[in-house]
Amino acid sequence: MSRKRKYSDEFRLMLVDEYLSGKNGGFKTITKKYGINHSILERWVRLYETHGSEGLCSSLGTYSGKFKIYVVEYMHMKEMSLRETANYFCIPSAPTVAKWEHIYYEEGPQALLKERRGRKSMIKKKNLKPKKNVNENEDLLAEVQRLRMENEYLKKLNALVLEREKSEQKKK
Repeated sequence: MSRKRKYSDEFRLMLVDEYLSGKNGGFKTITKKYGINHSILERWVRLYETHGSEGLCSSLGTYSGKFKIYVVEYMHMKEMSLRETANYFCIPSAPTVAKWEHIYYEEGPQALLKERRGRKSMIKKKNLKPKKNVNENEDLLAEVQRLRMENEYLKKLNALVLEREKSEQKKK
């Protein structure tokens, strides 16, 4: 399923031309007129200035792992912001670049080569619990045995005490 764009390419180009002509005012005037957020128009203008009309018409798509690695490394090498990087590489949103950067530094560059879209697998992984140390198991078994013996001892002691009390009552 592909995502549809909210604004057509023609509409985007029309607003950018209107802004660049300077006849109808600045960002806020134009965005108020058409009912859109001024940051959107600012982004379109930057894309147009960087890539021309093709920057506005770029399609949403998938990116290779090598491309993602290159984008993150280029951003840090040139000390660019997320928005500047997204505009430079014609990526529709800066949070996409932020997500790549997070993966790059948390899991390493190789993690960007993995496909992460879609639902996660529902297959249960075997051995979710880490195996306990053999010595730990032996210690637990020894403790259980000791507690059972202690319990039996107390039961026998209680039975003897009750038996003594009964014999004392019969003597009276």
